[in-house]
Amino acid sequence: MTTTSPRRRTEMLRPDGTPVRVLIVDDEAALSELLSMALRYEGWEVHSADDGADAIRSVREFRPDAVVLNAQLPDMDGLSALRQVRREVPDVPVLFLTPENAAVERIAGLTAGGDDVVAKPFSLEDLVARLRGLIRRSGTTTARPESLLCVGDLLLDEDSHEVSRTGLSIHLTATEFELLRYLMRNPRRVLSKAQILDRVWSYDFGGQANVVELYISYLRKKIDAGRPPMIHTRRGAGYLIKPGE
Repeated sequence: MTTTSPRRRTEMLRPDGTPVRVLIVDDEAALSELLSMALRYEGWEVHSADDGADAIRSVREFRPDAVVLNAQLPDMDGLSALRQVRREVPDVPVLFLTPENAAVERIAGLTAGGDDVVAKPFSLEDLVARLRGLIRRSGTTTARPESLLCVGDLLLDEDSHEVSRTGLSIHLTATEFELLRYLMRNPRRVLSKAQILDRVWSYDFGGQANVVELYISYLRKKIDAGRPPMIHTRRGAGYLIKPGE
């Protein structure tokens, strides 16, 4: 399997504006973790299950928008798991993972209700592309508008100046909004105080760079309070924003 990280594409969101949810069902921990990392990089919310029984419980509780399902599970075969998934959520797109050259499993998977089949080994880029296609065709999600910035479960609309996290609205002042917008336009990138001052305040504060620390603290109280933190300090370097873990 090729482990090259997929390039980030246009965000896909659920109708309520929250990230797409994907359930991965595979008993191979290393593969499941690799897939989870790739899908979280897309900005999606990911849950994992390591057998069929866990998958059924997860479908009921997590209500995924798509399922990646291994054809071979320790407690039941993938086709049996697929049939039970279909009883819980009949319309959810399902992408089957099969062993290399497993023609029988490929045909049976599609016959049983799987929407697509990917044989191992596979590239992450190809799997993510196929999964995006399945989700888009399902009609349960929408493409991210050009005005909408998304980092994890945090959304910022540059046109309406609305901000929300996990679907809950967050009120920001004009300066807080500009600071958050700058951070979200550069996710996972460390931005220095000087860069932030120049971009958000547009002039040198003459040594009063602590204004950045002050507004970062304001944002943290509104964005991170009671949630996994997204705004991080890199001592001596600056600040960055990334999805909460």
